[in-house]
Amino acid sequence: MTDKDPDLDILQINAVVIATNIAETSVTIDGIHYVVDPGFVKQKVYNSKTGMDSLVVIPISQAQAKQRSGRAGRTGPGMTYRLYTQRAYRDEMLTTPVPEIQRTNLASTLLQLKAMGIDDLPSFDFMDAPPIESIVNALEQLHSLSALDDESLLTCLGRRMAEFPMDPSPAKMLIKSVELGCSDEILTIVSMLSVQNVFHRPKDNKQALADQKKAKFNQLEGDHLTLLAVYNSWKANKFSSPWCGENFVQIKTLKRAQDVRKQLMGIMDRHKLNVVSCGKNTDRVQKAICSGFFRNAAKKDPQEGYRTLVDNQVVYIHPSSALFHR
Repeated sequence: MTDKDPDLDILQINAVVIATNIAETSVTIDGIHYVVDPGFVKQKVYNSKTGMDSLVVIPISQAQAKQRSGRAGRTGPGMTYRLYTQRAYRDEMLTTPVPEIQRTNLASTLLQLKAMGIDDLPSFDFMDAPPIESIVNALEQLHSLSALDDESLLTCLGRRMAEFPMDPSPAKMLIKSVELGCSDEILTIVSMLSVQNVFHRPKDNKQALADQKKAKFNQLEGDHLTLLAVYNSWKANKFSSPWCGENFVQIKTLKRAQDVRKQLMGIMDRHKLNVVSCGKNTDRVQKAICSGFFRNAAKKDPQEGYRTLVDNQVVYIHPSSALFHR
């Protein structure tokens, strides 16, 4: 560090970063003298077999290690403590991180390429080519959603889906809701699905009260209708902030969903898609949800949990779901 008195050095310590992804950015934070690098990162990886994203803990790359060490001492003397050996750095870490395009669902990306007139996707010159299995899987998804025809060409529905800044499944759900006469409700549900968890569960002794408040919103039809009930209740209370506090609902998340809803409303107006409500006829809402997310359908397993209809994977209802224990 320095040749000064050690006790003086201790007094001069301003901040320590336990390195995560935040320590890999190019943002300079004043006062960072020490970085502790554990050598791991949580990374979102898409599994094409299950059709789900997973947050997996994996070793960082050599490039990420260098980025993390660069956060220490940007504005003065600093030091990085690496919790791994030189051999692990040399032999076990990749040179650079795996590009995101190689570990994500490609359905939305390929739909945009199709809308741009690029049809031969398997031979497209990607900068970092994803696995061919991921491309085939994404094309199968788009075909099952009727975005592509039997010759893998973009359909009229697919072109319209490409206009919405979201994944193909919710886009299909939103377009189908116009035909079913429940686009107002689906607009809200899609907006609520695009933000983080709206419910707040404190760590103190108010957890039981928060669970009781959340249970009042639970709908027999499931979590999508529960999210709709939350937004409609907030709307009925004139978008009140105190109401959110009383019901352990996060106001920032709801406002973000409200902004997304306004943006989607503008796109629907531009394409002359009617926004109509189905009232209390929730069957229409459920049909619209199924039109986009039918690949997620599962059937009760006699032994335990459920099994997905597409690939026979065993799945369970999450404890936070409105359908848990039902």
